[in-house]
Amino acid sequence: MRVSFTKMQGLGNDFVLLDARHAPFTLVAAQLQRLADRRYGVGCDQILVIDRSTLPGACVRYRVFNADGSPAQHCGNGIRCVARYLAERDGDDARQLAVELAGQAYALILHDDATVAVDMGEPDFTPAALPLVVPAQAAHYDLEFDHHRHRFGAVSMGNPHAVFEVAELATAPVVPLGQYLQSHPLFPARVNAGFMQVLARDRIRLRVYERGAGETPACGTGACAAVAVGHAWGLLDANVVVELTGGNLTIEWGGPGMRLWMRGPAAAVFEGTIDL
Repeated sequence: MRVSFTKMQGLGNDFVLLDARHAPFTLVAAQLQRLADRRYGVGCDQILVIDRSTLPGACVRYRVFNADGSPAQHCGNGIRCVARYLAERDGDDARQLAVELAGQAYALILHDDATVAVDMGEPDFTPAALPLVVPAQAAHYDLEFDHHRHRFGAVSMGNPHAVFEVAELATAPVVPLGQYLQSHPLFPARVNAGFMQVLARDRIRLRVYERGAGETPACGTGACAAVAVGHAWGLLDANVVVELTGGNLTIEWGGPGMRLWMRGPAAAVFEGTIDL
């Protein structure tokens, strides 16, 4: 099967985008793994699939798959790439649009500086939203790892996140603790693990271990989750710059009852075809 694709990236978080608006999407997990493989395929952190939407106001429906072929629930960098792809393919005058994900419409605004702002909805701290297996909702949770107790906050941004505050990001146990959490009974559906160093009330540094992908240069929903948790803990203001390995995102959240906005770059890299 010959498949056409567009390679895209947002802050170095890279994607293979498949446009299934004119042909049905039929790839299975093994083919998605081949597509994402950096030696034998195109190579990417995640695969984005767009097709037609029946949701009023949404121009397309989009889905996300991890590099291991498993479905993902959301991707902040990915949805910005979808917006950039649609603007370039369907007309540069489409500065505002909406994209369907899991039955909900997400508003996007394309700016002249090549950044895209996304309405990410309201952060959901309820344990059932992740899911997180705990007796009751709390501001902090604790777990043991490597003979140390680690405190974290938990929030869903359409996908599950555990956020740890660390004193020094360079020495944070991003990979070992991130891997450990993927089989921890607290997280039966696995979890994205974010490690946040607070620099000021309006700036943090962040590294994220993504379920199904490992550590990536950037994670849009992870940046949203870190700011939401930091705000809930009283550490951060409403507007925060998040420094990631691949670059910066700007997150705006006024608190409970408010919708969170994320803004950052997205770009096409190249187009091609591959036999799967």
